[in-house]
Amino acid sequence: MAASGKARLKNMLLDRDNRFCADCSAPDPKWASANIGVFICLKCCGVHRSLGAHISRVLSVTLDDWSDNEVDSLMEIGGNAAANSIYEAYFPEGVSKPGPRASNEERSKYIRAKYETQDFIKPSLRINSNSSKSDSPKRSSAQKFMDELKSSSSKNEEGMVEFIGVIKIKVIEGRSLAVRDMMTSDPYVLVKLGQQKVQTTVVKSNLNPVWNEELMLSVPLNYGLLKVEVYDHDMFSADDIMGEAEVDIQPMINSATAYGDPSMFGNMQIGKWLKSDDNALTEDSTVEIIDGKVKQKMALKLMNVESGEMDLEIEWMPLEQ
Repeated sequence: MAASGKARLKNMLLDRDNRFCADCSAPDPKWASANIGVFICLKCCGVHRSLGAHISRVLSVTLDDWSDNEVDSLMEIGGNAAANSIYEAYFPEGVSKPGPRASNEERSKYIRAKYETQDFIKPSLRINSNSSKSDSPKRSSAQKFMDELKSSSSKNEEGMVEFIGVIKIKVIEGRSLAVRDMMTSDPYVLVKLGQQKVQTTVVKSNLNPVWNEELMLSVPLNYGLLKVEVYDHDMFSADDIMGEAEVDIQPMINSATAYGDPSMFGNMQIGKWLKSDDNALTEDSTVEIIDGKVKQKMALKLMNVESGEMDLEIEWMPLEQ
């Protein structure tokens, strides 16, 4: 695995939810399941290995070599918070999560119920966690992610979450970000939609960082605003907020739905999100079909902070695509 891949993993571990084992909440996990998308402790790692690689492919964050596909897959899922929002959607009466000091028997029983029999997942959200052991180019991580969403949305049961597509968020750059250290900051971007969240890598000592990183989130039928937050990474204390913005993805999705298959059209503008005093846009943001894909670029002014702007590009991918 390239150094950049190791850096991405380590930066994911800096996220508050990833600082504790996804299964027993033990601090400082150093193992991860590449296909499930969770960070786990050594004790839970042993149980995961007993499940077999067809259920959980476990790797050391620091010792093992990760392929780019494995890192991409973990980042696309989003880490502990995103995975647990699915695998721990609800607990039947009498079931509780084990603690860091739980016995191996308690730990094993819980982890097998969580991932092997998927007892805590609502039926319409059941996901096939199987992942190929090879880095086969036949299906990319994004395609596997889409396939899982299609499967999870195949049943529309009352009270269940139904997904309608995926958005790919390209975090391009920041400008004139706020100072949170002595004279600079170590910024990273956290993007949230509902209970899901994904984040970029940390850029050291830079108030005008360039990320050019792509993040992915599934879009439920009843989606809300996309929330963008910028933080300053601190090694020994809580990360400081450097501003936030809310993005309305409805104009893009409505425009894309109205035009149908974008591959049938040439490059053209199909919609617009207008700048106003009620949103974070610094200028009007157009929705366009570019090379058969629906995309929207936007420049955002960060709110609740003394300075800072962000450039994003969002691409819409319906499940039918």
